[in-house]
Amino acid sequence: MSSLSNTDIILFSIYVVALVAIALWVSREKAGHQKNTQDYFLAGNSLPWWAIGASLIAANISAEQIIGMSGSGYAIGLAIASYEWMAALTLIIVGKYFLPIFLKHRIYTMPQFLEQRYGHEVRLVLAIFWLGVYVFVNLTSILWLGALAINTITGIDMQTGLVFLALLSLTYSLYGGLKAVAYTDIIQVVVLVSGGMMLTYLSLDMLGNGGGVFAGFSTLLERAPEKFDMILSPDNEHYMSLPGISVLIGGMWIMNLSYWGFNQYIIQRTLAAKSLGEAQKGIVFAAFLKLLMPLIVVVPGIAAFVINSDLEPADKAYPMLLNMMPEGIKGFVFAALVAAIVSSLGSMANSISTIFTMDIYRHYKPEKSEKHYLATGRIASISAMILAVVCARPLLGQLDQAFQYIQEFTGFFTPGIVVLFLLGMFWKHTTPKGAMAAAIGSAVFSLGLKLVFPELPFIDRVGVVFLACLILAVLVSRVTPANTRSSAPLLKDVNFDTSGSYNLAAIGVIAILAALYLTWW
Repeated sequence: MSSLSNTDIILFSIYVVALVAIALWVSREKAGHQKNTQDYFLAGNSLPWWAIGASLIAANISAEQIIGMSGSGYAIGLAIASYEWMAALTLIIVGKYFLPIFLKHRIYTMPQFLEQRYGHEVRLVLAIFWLGVYVFVNLTSILWLGALAINTITGIDMQTGLVFLALLSLTYSLYGGLKAVAYTDIIQVVVLVSGGMMLTYLSLDMLGNGGGVFAGFSTLLERAPEKFDMILSPDNEHYMSLPGISVLIGGMWIMNLSYWGFNQYIIQRTLAAKSLGEAQKGIVFAAFLKLLMPLIVVVPGIAAFVINSDLEPADKAYPMLLNMMPEGIKGFVFAALVAAIVSSLGSMANSISTIFTMDIYRHYKPEKSEKHYLATGRIASISAMILAVVCARPLLGQLDQAFQYIQEFTGFFTPGIVVLFLLGMFWKHTTPKGAMAAAIGSAVFSLGLKLVFPELPFIDRVGVVFLACLILAVLVSRVTPANTRSSAPLLKDVNFDTSGSYNLAAIGVIAILAALYLTWW
């Protein structure tokens, strides 16, 4: 590692060895117990709240957040933090209204829920769709941005970085499944948060000329006041990415509900909870961590802009700061960055194997043994990772802000996904044809609006398409006969009451958000 000192290399090596060792340790089975699909894909429904909350954040915060969002912080400013702060409130909604339904029906996957509600055809179509997105959008972006960071920091070529990250993530997650991922994520989050805060502290202290972080933050406000506009005006060059007030009341809600509520990659760890109460506690823990994330992923990007405003591409902002860190600290922060990357890769690989095995393969091979399904899941993980390594450069090699690319691409499909889940849960008259109309209409409406109204910001487009898909699904459901499956009483005996501590936490999240937006309006 050309630009890491021996101390840095030793610290990083200790992290890698400890990660793999702990993953293998927590993956052990009790004497006489044979690992089954529930153990591998849902951690035996044994996860406590602190493991759920930590794993939610570790799965979410990856290269696309640390590298990509820091790059957007460099280019746009604090406004990009809306993705993090609005997510905190979204998590509270998911915990109160969605988790009780999912856990009541004891599902493994989101497509499985869709089969219970709409039938196998909808399950199969959405399972194939999610596999495509996870492999060719999420896995590739995490690998590419992670390899870019390693290349910038160490000088190791991109292809070697891609292979290293893929192998490390598979080494610690392949044997133990979700249990190994979730419990090692606790360590990953500690390293990620402490390393990220350390980088932010030192960056601000540097800008403050030794006067401390507050002096450094004052320097940011003085030299780059335009980077602290939370609500962008129409004349801002980045308005198309974050269109003013509609960020708070429009399409970003749809993006967040889809990601945090109906995304297998994220929701899987809550499905593995000991109980609904533990899952909701984990959700609250994750919500408060989300409020903290902009300090780790956005503020460093703004600091990098003040230090060097001519950096290209913007996604090199975080690696540039890391290269400026002193010996020892650099190794620790580098370990934090890699922790974020491999934890997300491990989570993604496990979700891919879960969907492929439980939603597709098991349907066509229903009589196989548990051991056979475990082997199939592991093969699916390895195959997905190989595909992502091969496709990363062709898909992402020419992009300046990968984070924005990911949001816009997924925005083509998320309106329809949110419609078919929301109507599926809360409107019993929704039919399978209505659900499919929303799913297909999402891509059609999105493409049409992009071609006809290219000046419409993509977040606004997501909101408009959501309304169009909602109307379409209701109309199609009304003119097609319902079958017994489509009118299944999914809300029967579901209790949406939450504890006093949960309600108090929700009020706290809302109060903090209000204070943040009023301050940086």
